[in-house]
Amino acid sequence: MAEDFAEGLPAGLHSAAPGTLHSRISAWLRERIATGAWPPHYRLKPEPELAAALGVSRGTLRRALATLIAEGALVQVRGKGTFVTSTLVEPAIAQKLTSLAEDFADQGSPLSTEVLECRLLTPPAPVAALLDTPVGRPILHLVRLRSTPEGPVALLDNYVRTDLAPGLEETDFTEATLFGALASRHGLHIATGRRTFTATLADQKQAALLDLAPGSPLQHLEQVTYLGDGSPIEYSDVWIRSDRLRVTSLLTRH
Repeated sequence: MAEDFAEGLPAGLHSAAPGTLHSRISAWLRERIATGAWPPHYRLKPEPELAAALGVSRGTLRRALATLIAEGALVQVRGKGTFVTSTLVEPAIAQKLTSLAEDFADQGSPLSTEVLECRLLTPPAPVAALLDTPVGRPILHLVRLRSTPEGPVALLDNYVRTDLAPGLEETDFTEATLFGALASRHGLHIATGRRTFTATLADQKQAALLDLAPGSPLQHLEQVTYLGDGSPIEYSDVWIRSDRLRVTSLLTRH
């Protein structure tokens, strides 16, 4: 298990502390979210696993989860699991999970890639939590700049679990795409993902790399992707020049 639950549990969880057991679990869940130990979009362990780790019945755990869901701190997605919500309103967007490189290739548009960083490092704690990997375990940090003949269009900052794709850091990402390398060299296929779009302003570094003035508007895409068995494999931040690239969603109504 990636997380040491015993360390984060309140000492009085199973004692005669005031309140019901499910209310004490609710308080512990609330603390994990408030302190950032479980960041927005973090997926909780499956109920049987989490209940066993806490030493409680699934019924007690469900009552605790229901409290946080009612408060808007957690959300359950059928077939996907229970996630920490964002503080921002996030309309659900259904779209095909493709990469920028795949979209450009499908349209026959030339796209070049400059690799700015490709090395193993210890990820920030929120990223380790989202990828369900123990804090301190090295993973791949990959930073790339995508450009068209008109100039740079997107800056991509990816963290990828190398315990599932050992040797991935040896890939030439000026030629290979990340999703392509995971599929062709490691037999790992991205099945699902969660994307969040926000508007932001370019900082000094982003502006220099994207050939913009600092403070220029950018589109920010945050993404977590999962394999078919539900394991998180990759987390990314992508900053896009909206004056050179538009993101279109293909939507369905259910």
